[in-house]
Amino acid sequence: MPRFAANLSMMYPELDFLDRFEAAARDGFKAVEFLFPYAYEPRELAARLKAHGLQQVLFNMPPGNWEQGERGMACLPGREAEFREGVAKALVYAEVLNCPHVHVMAGLVPADTQRESLRSTYVSNLRWAAAEAAKQGIDVLMEPINTRDIPGFFLNRQDDAHQLAAEIAAPKAKVQMDLYHCQIVEGDVAMKIRQYLPTGRVGHFQIAGVPERHEPDVGEMNYPYLFDVIDQVSAECGWTGWIGCEYRPKRGAQPGGTSQGLGWFQRWR
Repeated sequence: MPRFAANLSMMYPELDFLDRFEAAARDGFKAVEFLFPYAYEPRELAARLKAHGLQQVLFNMPPGNWEQGERGMACLPGREAEFREGVAKALVYAEVLNCPHVHVMAGLVPADTQRESLRSTYVSNLRWAAAEAAKQGIDVLMEPINTRDIPGFFLNRQDDAHQLAAEIAAPKAKVQMDLYHCQIVEGDVAMKIRQYLPTGRVGHFQIAGVPERHEPDVGEMNYPYLFDVIDQVSAECGWTGWIGCEYRPKRGAQPGGTSQGLGWFQRWR
């Protein structure tokens, strides 16, 4: 049976961030993920997890200057020292939160730069990060993201991500397979699950409705079918990971809006 993690950066927007842990547990989630933990002390977040019986399964490495539009730095030559500082900081949080995965955001391709010219920097940085994370038994994840949500993002396709993972050749470097982004960029999602999940390179799934990024029962994708595909392939290959619910509730910040939109979740609660 699929296991779902509430994404606390997007879900429960009507609540203060630290109150979202309790809300997720009350709605039946056993795990959470979020974008960035760095505004809070790691032990404060760990206390929230423990108090509500939740497991932390994913968060992102420092992305650079988010407010100025940066979306990671792994592909950017000249930012290696800052990248390594971010890896070290993320791994401190991962250890305290007992979190098995950290997403390494690739970054944006600079103007007047060919994407391929950044590939060697990206591979080198991911290889180094995976070696550091392996010391703590943690996976570093690379996520293909569509260029409608993040124009200019370095990594967009599943096949490219898996080719990079093979080139990096580190057991702890894996792919974060977001089915929302996959549908927008490539489609043929069920076949990609069947193709890539048995490889052992998929560390984590994420979901959202397409195209508005609302609940998974809103939009063009047949998620119950896809969850059954994940279940079937997982049983065959032994995958035991989580599916992160990285969507914006359709009811937005209305009181109780996130909980009211969880009808899709009841079958797997």
